[in-house]
Amino acid sequence: MNLSQELQIRREQLGVTQEYLADLSGVGLRTIKSFERGKANPRLETLTKLSEVLGMELVWTILKTGL
Repeated sequence: MNLSQELQIRREQLGVTQEYLADLSGVGLRTIKSFERGKANPRLETLTKLSEVLGMELVWTILKTGL
C-alpha cells in the first residue's frame, strides 16, 4: 500500500470528507483529490499537514546502501 492509499483509508476510517480535511489542514481540495487518485506528488509540508489532522506520524528511515 502506498502513502496516498494509507492517508485515504485513515481519512475514511475517521469519517472525514475530502472537503473537511481540506478545511482542517489548509491543503487545497484539488490537491487532496489528486493525491488520493495517485495523480500528484505533494510536498513534505503538505503531507505533514494532512498527517497531523489525521492523527498520523510521518517517519523517515535511512536504509543502508552499501556505500
